Amino acid sequence: MVATSLPFVETQSPAHICPYDQACNYLEWAAKELKLDAGIVEILSHPRKVVTVSIPIKMDNGEVRVFAGHRVQHSDILGPYKGGIRYHPAVTLREVSALAMLMTWKCALLGIPYGGGKGGIPIDPKKFSVGELERISRRYISELIKDIGPSVDIPAPDMGTSAREMAWMMDTYSVNVGHSVPGVVTGKPLSIGGSLGREMATGRGVMIIVRESLKDHGISLTGVRIAIQGFGNVGGAAAELLHQAGAKIIAVSSGAGGIFAEDGLDISAVKAYAAQNRRSVVGFPTAKAISNADLLTLPCDVLIPAALENQITEENVHEIKAQFIAEAANGPVTLEANQVLEARGVTVLPDILANAGGVVVSYLEWVQGLSYLFWDEERVNKEMEYLMVQAYHKVMEEAKTRRVNLRLAAYTLGVGRVAQALTDRGLYP
Repeated sequence: MVATSLPFVETQSPAHICPYDQACNYLEWAAKELKLDAGIVEILSHPRKVVTVSIPIKMDNGEVRVFAGHRVQHSDILGPYKGGIRYHPAVTLREVSALAMLMTWKCALLGIPYGGGKGGIPIDPKKFSVGELERISRRYISELIKDIGPSVDIPAPDMGTSAREMAWMMDTYSVNVGHSVPGVVTGKPLSIGGSLGREMATGRGVMIIVRESLKDHGISLTGVRIAIQGFGNVGGAAAELLHQAGAKIIAVSSGAGGIFAEDGLDISAVKAYAAQNRRSVVGFPTAKAISNADLLTLPCDVLIPAALENQITEENVHEIKAQFIAEAANGPVTLEANQVLEARGVTVLPDILANAGGVVVSYLEWVQGLSYLFWDEERVNKEMEYLMVQAYHKVMEEAKTRRVNLRLAAYTLGVGRVAQALTDRGLYP
């Protein structure tokens, strides 16, 4: 068992499964298959740098409150740290550390010259005004000013953040260094160096991987019944693109609950409804109400968990009826549940492959920003699709060669590339 201690003390994650321990278990799983040296595994099981900062903010009512902001930098063996910043009440250092590690393997799997990073603030952004969120975002990034940069660590949007927050962060960094630095973050508005195609990128990547997997099984997207847990930036985009491709989206959900329609939902109408109801789909007319938990167990062809981690566990895995599961969220299926699903013949498309579209287009945005040469959306989507399809087929080939499931194949590719680079670079001093 690899070491899972972290160089800090904190309250355990509210989930009963520690995400950091699970991430280390995945590393150990891949390391055993790859027969990696124990020293290499020990290095890769710990983040290189963990930063926690205080964020003192004056609220709209004049009250001063202090928030905690985290940034974890797992590995820069292959290049600058890369990873999102999330605003969510459940954010913990262990969760952020786990996601930083997963980002390392994801970038390596896709052949992108990045290492893994992740950041977050444990707040519910819906409970703050725009002005308060701006002050929180700007103070957070100013506290991290020495630890980020276009060749050091490049944040991006994640759960609870968007292009708006990235614009504030890019401006704050630029003001502090004295000149405009568009490459310090990705997922920015187009007006300040963002990339066309970025908003739909993660959902588009999910659609591509689902399409390729179904194609390998001789199945067309047309008429395929799909349930999606989560209707945010990722789930909403995946629903829209899969619907446009001919799939039948029978259920979607937001934080407060979901909706179900046997004959399929009008996704354009659902998106319009959610936009008018604080991103909630609850109460959408002509659809039945359904809980997030019940959505996971609906009879469907493809299930897409696009919300939080640890949604499919050993407790509910036997109720899952889908034949394909695409992990649009990070870590929505536990290792134990994954093994049960694989034994039943369910195809699980792992998160470090299925949801990699976002980091691919973030990379393309970074390249455009560094060169000050920007592409049209068709080229961005084409470049992203090429990398996603290429990675999918490499994972399939690895799975067949090693006779392992798709998750282990993806991890052996990602972990193996980082381990090889670490071996080649050597250990300093």
